Amino acid sequence: MKKILNIIWKDTLLRFSSRVELLFFLILPIIFTFILAGGTGSQKTDNRIRLLVVDQAQSPLSAQIIAELEKSETLRPDVLTLAKAESEFESRNASALLVIPADCDSQTLRTGQIALDLRQMPNNLNAQAAQRAVQAVLYRLGSAVSIAKDAVVEAEKIRPFASDADRQAYFDAALESAQTLMSGAPDRVSVLLGGTKDPINYDPRSNSSAGQMITWVFIPLIGLSSIFAYERQRGTLRRLLTTPTGKGTYLLGTIIGNVLWALVQMTLLVTFGALVLKVHWADNPAALAVMMTASALAAAALGTMLGTFVKTEGQASGLSIMLGMVMALLGGCWYPIELFPAVVRNVVKVLPTTWAMQGMLDILLRGQGVAGILPVAGILLCFAAVFFTIGVLRFKYE
Repeated sequence: MKKILNIIWKDTLLRFSSRVELLFFLILPIIFTFILAGGTGSQKTDNRIRLLVVDQAQSPLSAQIIAELEKSETLRPDVLTLAKAESEFESRNASALLVIPADCDSQTLRTGQIALDLRQMPNNLNAQAAQRAVQAVLYRLGSAVSIAKDAVVEAEKIRPFASDADRQAYFDAALESAQTLMSGAPDRVSVLLGGTKDPINYDPRSNSSAGQMITWVFIPLIGLSSIFAYERQRGTLRRLLTTPTGKGTYLLGTIIGNVLWALVQMTLLVTFGALVLKVHWADNPAALAVMMTASALAAAALGTMLGTFVKTEGQASGLSIMLGMVMALLGGCWYPIELFPAVVRNVVKVLPTTWAMQGMLDILLRGQGVAGILPVAGILLCFAAVFFTIGVLRFKYE
């Protein structure tokens, strides 16, 4: 056991002898994860068109207009002062500006017309969409006003109002009644949303967190081959194996050490995903631990096998980076695997990255526990067994 610990310590010192290793161990994985996740942990964004609103009336009617605008699926009203709104509009931070005048109240509405000031950016599609949405809101309000005005006229034919205040009160009551009846009226157009399920189960945060973790952990584990090539080139492996340290002890120490560091790296990236991107890694910790271990073992075994084929350290380093990137890309770590043709999706099942990514997404997107991911973990362990067997049988110290 002491020999294994010494080998682990030796490999750790070699790996982290340069500060550049931290760049690949933690900094770059976090940067790529953050960028591919969209730079935010929240997907609840308001994509409606921003409409600057200036309420100079501060009346119940102007408040009602703003409330109706807020119900719009197209507009997102932003109420500001006139100076601030004009500054935002001139800076092109919004494509439309609506000014509600000071005389916008129910009395003016009953006796005459109210002119709203809508300013638009020229030749701007968002501004045109904002205009149509504002017109739709005003049309609904105008229809209720017309009904209320007609009700006042008909009521006055039956019995004249004693005062202008009584006329105004009747108008307000009629307007409220008309708006209530119109809001409860059945829709003339029924909208049916298609029930076809999207075949691509994609969440940028989850896919990015899982995919980048697999990418940046597989590359250094495949890079185990460069350790074996380096030791052979320098002759240190031959000298090491002339000591009481056997081939099995050396391989075990090298593999265990790198797998442990891979698990540390995975844990750090999982923590980043959970805390910053709000990815639900903590929902199934036992399943996550199984997948992390199985993935690390499969990658380390691949690196062990590759180390028996390469001749130089440079050859091993270049090949491990190339293999790691290609396997990550084809395994769905950078893009949803559903985007690839069916033939490609079937072919890439020979890659351990495909199964590692599937297992991680089973945990994150499909809520699978230990029982649900055991078949995938078993396939990864089979990869590990095959790769380790080939690596041990072909292992040589010179």
